[in-house]
Amino acid sequence: MKDNKGVVQIMTIPDYQSLLLPFLKHLSNGKEHTKQEMIDLLATDFKLTSAERKELLPSGRQKVFDNRVSWTRTYLKKALLLQSPARGRYTITDRGRQVLTENLSKIDVSYLKQFPEFVTFLNTSKNNNKTPVNKRVARAESKDTPEEILEASYQILRHNLAQELLSKVIECSPAFFENLVVELLLKMGYGGSRKDAGQAIGKTGDGGIDGIIKEDRLGLDVVYIQAKRWEGTVSRPEIQKFVGALQGKKARKGIFITTGFFSSYARDYVKDIQNSVVLIDGEELSSYMIDFGVGVSPLASYEIMSIDSDYFMDEQ
Repeated sequence: MKDNKGVVQIMTIPDYQSLLLPFLKHLSNGKEHTKQEMIDLLATDFKLTSAERKELLPSGRQKVFDNRVSWTRTYLKKALLLQSPARGRYTITDRGRQVLTENLSKIDVSYLKQFPEFVTFLNTSKNNNKTPVNKRVARAESKDTPEEILEASYQILRHNLAQELLSKVIECSPAFFENLVVELLLKMGYGGSRKDAGQAIGKTGDGGIDGIIKEDRLGLDVVYIQAKRWEGTVSRPEIQKFVGALQGKKARKGIFITTGFFSSYARDYVKDIQNSVVLIDGEELSSYMIDFGVGVSPLASYEIMSIDSDYFMDEQ
C-alpha cells in the first residue's frame, strides 16, 4: 500500500490495544454487532490482507487477528464500555458513549485503569495465583494477548530445551546414538517391532549405508538410513555417496540424520534426484525428539479452556 506521497507502507497485524478505540467507535451507532462483524470491520480498517487475516498463533489452533479482537472485546467489556445483550452480540454502553465524547486518539490499558471494574478484573486472583498484582498488571499492559505471551514463552523454553538436548546427543557414544535413532524412528511409526529395528541400524556397513528399517509395520517397503554424529557441515559429496549407495541397492527411499547441519548445496542436490531422500539436521533431530518424547519428560502441563458454545445452545 502507498501513502499520498507514493511511499510504500508495510502493514502489520495490529496489537489488541490498537484495536480498542476502533472497536468502540464501530459500536457508536447503537446497533448490535456480532463477533464476526467486528472482525471484518476492523480488518477493513487496518487494510489487512487475506494472508494476514489467516495467520495463526504458533499453536496453529487460532488466528492471530481473531484472538486479538477477542481480547479487545473482553477488555472493553470488563471496563463496562460495551455490553453483551445476547451471546456473541455486543452494543455500546452509556459509559462507552461518554468515552467517545473525549475525542481520544487511542485507548489502551493505562486509560482503562481509571475504571474500578477494570482494575478489579486485573487484580482478581484465582486458583491461589500468588503472582504479585503489579506483575499481573504489567503483563496485562503488554501489547501481546495472554495466549501470545504464553506461546512465546513456550517457544523460548522449547528452543532452549532443543539446544540442550542436541548438546547431550553430541556427547553420546556411537552405540547410544544408534539406539536413539532407532527409538525415534519407532516413535515416528517406522520399523515394525523394536527387535527388528534394533537389528537393522548400524549392521550393514555397506558403502555409505548405516542401516535399513521397515517403512511400516507390514514391511511393505524399506528405508535406508545413515546417521552421523557430526558437529560441522555435511556437504554435497557425502549425500552423493549415500544416494549412490541407495542406487546400488535399487532402493528408492533414504534418511540421512546428522547432529550437524547440511550445506545449501546438499539440500539443493536432494531436490533434483529421483530417489526420495530426507535430510534431518541437528536442529530438526532435537525438535523431533521433543515432539515424540525421546530423551525428554514432561515438567508441567497447562490446559487452556474456552467456552463450549454448543453446551449453551438450549438457552437460545
